Amino acid sequence: MFFAKHPDLRERYFKSLLLLEQNPSHPSLRLHPLRGKLAGLNSASISMQYRIALELELRENEIVFVNVGSHGEVY
Repeated sequence: MFFAKHPDLRERYFKSLLLLEQNPSHPSLRLHPLRGKLAGLNSASISMQYRIALELELRENEIVFVNVGSHGEVY
């Protein structure tokens, strides 16, 4: 699991989740759609190095997380 490798990011991860729930457009999330093999997914930042790849349905207020990891691991 992600937190076993990166326990220091737990607080930042949950802060990002809270921001996604409250305001997906918050600038610190750097939320953007992905392209190529990950088209249809979005990416949100946990930190400059770590990202969350996710499916995002704002119309139905539903967020489905697909992957969490470093920039290289997610993409």
